[in-house]
Amino acid sequence: MARKRRSSAAESLKRQKDGEESLSQVEEPDSDRSLIAIFVIFFILIPAVSIVVYKVKFADRVIQTETSIRHRGIVKTNISFQEILTEHSKASENSTTRHYDYPVLAYITPWNSKGYDMAKMFNSKFTHLSPVWYDLKSSQGSGLVLEGRHNADKGWIQELRSRGNALILPRFVLKAIPSEMLKKKKLREKAISLIVTECREMEYDGIVFESWSRWAAYGVLQDPDKRKMALQFVKQLGEALHSTNSPRNNQQHMQFMYVVGPPRSEKLQMYDFGPEDLQFLKDSVDGFSLMTYDFSNPQNPGPNAPVKWIDLTLKLLLGSSNNIDSTLARKVLLGINFYGNDFVISGDSGGGGAITGRDYLTLLQKHKPTWHWDKESGEHLFMYRDNKNIKHAVFYPTLMSILLRLENARLWGIGISIWEIGQGLDYFFDLL
Repeated sequence: MARKRRSSAAESLKRQKDGEESLSQVEEPDSDRSLIAIFVIFFILIPAVSIVVYKVKFADRVIQTETSIRHRGIVKTNISFQEILTEHSKASENSTTRHYDYPVLAYITPWNSKGYDMAKMFNSKFTHLSPVWYDLKSSQGSGLVLEGRHNADKGWIQELRSRGNALILPRFVLKAIPSEMLKKKKLREKAISLIVTECREMEYDGIVFESWSRWAAYGVLQDPDKRKMALQFVKQLGEALHSTNSPRNNQQHMQFMYVVGPPRSEKLQMYDFGPEDLQFLKDSVDGFSLMTYDFSNPQNPGPNAPVKWIDLTLKLLLGSSNNIDSTLARKVLLGINFYGNDFVISGDSGGGGAITGRDYLTLLQKHKPTWHWDKESGEHLFMYRDNKNIKHAVFYPTLMSILLRLENARLWGIGISIWEIGQGLDYFFDLL
């Protein structure tokens, strides 16, 4: 076959040369020469010059757009503070390309206003955006009151919708006293009515709802009867939202995401959200925002979200990754932190706490630390001593630690939820 291809190519080349020679022997009239000249100028020279000018004028922009962060050699375990300080703000101008097709929910908080800008800039990277705006509280007069509309920014929402298709689902936190609300049917109905009415009036695409941690703190989940009432309330809220049309598309209902905490041990406790709860709520909930972060604290310093703990959590909820319900798994959103922790690890007592990207960069500039990669947790950390010679350990997400978790979500067939995008670095978004 190879010989035949070379022979055919040779014959073709010979025919082409013979044709060129015969063409050169033919005398061309002046009109034909003029047409050829016009053709060459307009269809060959001008486009060629335009391309050269474009590349000279916009060379940097083209290079930056076409070069993925994954090919710049900076997603690695062996990192340095100099590299982070140089690269962190160099997010690609191509902010619309998504590297994963699973759901991506991103939280935005009023106290980290950078998140509002990141949501606009990288709108197409997300499927759902959740501004943290609302609290549902107990009140003496009416029994319940919904607070937070003053946080809502309609102009920002309008701009988001003009830039992309991410759904806007504000977070609603249930702070009402559980024993009162769950026992009284009228209060449960009023809670649902307040939420659905707010969504209609403000033209939201649905909500993210958080109540599980408060119910656990009040002992609701340890009581079988109260637990059943709590789960039934979540189900009813989801059904009410699903029976309400989306303001942007009458063919779709409002969406309902529910926040759940991860287990803290290898065996599920009564207050943990487990597989039976997942099965009970799966038809009335569109996504479960799983808070797989804050594994460590100042009293027990360490990594933010060890990968082994993440896998254990997913296994407890979904079973083996080789044999799970793919439709149900896609509703689980793995929590990924865009913040870090600065823990005190010497002295009489522990201390420290969460840090944002701004604080983190300040630490790098001041202490010029050496990074260490912890294989067990799949996270980077560095140590430094403050002005009082007290030793600190800093755990803050890096490109490699985030990519590891994004890929883990892909392998499990689940989505992700990010807390929260105002606390991260710009180039994190290139990974999504």
